[in-house]
Amino acid sequence: MSDERGADAPKSWLNRLTNLLTAAPDSRAELLAIVSHAGQRGVLDAESQRIIESTLRVADMQVREIMVPRAQIISIRDNTEPKDFLPVMIDSAHSRFPVLAAENSDEVVGILLAKDMLRLIGQKPERFNLKDYLRPAFCVPESAHLDRLLREFKEKQSHMAVVVDEYGGIAGLVTLEDALEQIVGDIHDEHDDADEDAHWISEQADGSFIVQAITPITEFNDYFESEFSHEDFETIGGIILSEFERMPRINESIELVNWRFTILAADLRMISVIKVEKMT
Repeated sequence: MSDERGADAPKSWLNRLTNLLTAAPDSRAELLAIVSHAGQRGVLDAESQRIIESTLRVADMQVREIMVPRAQIISIRDNTEPKDFLPVMIDSAHSRFPVLAAENSDEVVGILLAKDMLRLIGQKPERFNLKDYLRPAFCVPESAHLDRLLREFKEKQSHMAVVVDEYGGIAGLVTLEDALEQIVGDIHDEHDDADEDAHWISEQADGSFIVQAITPITEFNDYFESEFSHEDFETIGGIILSEFERMPRINESIELVNWRFTILAADLRMISVIKVEKMT
């Protein structure tokens, strides 16, 4: 019995594209031109063309172009107790956190997964050593290209890398999702909020608020109906740091106007998360 599909059956877009490559391209630019031509002729649909072009361009992109800069990293110190870092983990809704050495903010001890801390919620373990829960961390230079980064993620079976600068200091963080989004576009899950501003301020059950230190002062004022000046600083963290006139410690508080600000997360260089309470 003959094959009903026959020789005239529709070919996949990959087969049709292959037929266009009668001569091997001499450069990536030439290959991109061929892909573009294939899209114009209808050999590729728009989405397939976009993914192929994005994949080819990834090789030219560097990690520094997509990383989360250091100023926006929410990290944990290796000498911090669960009662201090669990509220920060819960409010941030992140799944992984870099853990830094208490005495050196450029030394990454490991990566802490939020799921490994679930059993500690509501409990007071007799003995707790944060290092017992850490996963290995690996570092990539900020000049590394994304195709190399993707290979590293696969080889190390990891989802997060610490980005380091030429001096060995922490420049930022990059995740597998960050890299894949350069190819397939934005990836949203059930935890993503369409309004990113909602992550800056979160009300707690006791009436206090967890606030990201990078919250713009204008957004803070709009939310709390406060009147902090934004002439000298752009973020609420900038105002708090200027009032301390030094780098505050974890759980240290300061009162400004009718508000109490308590430091929940910070390193030697910046404040990242604070608790805000209205004073009666």
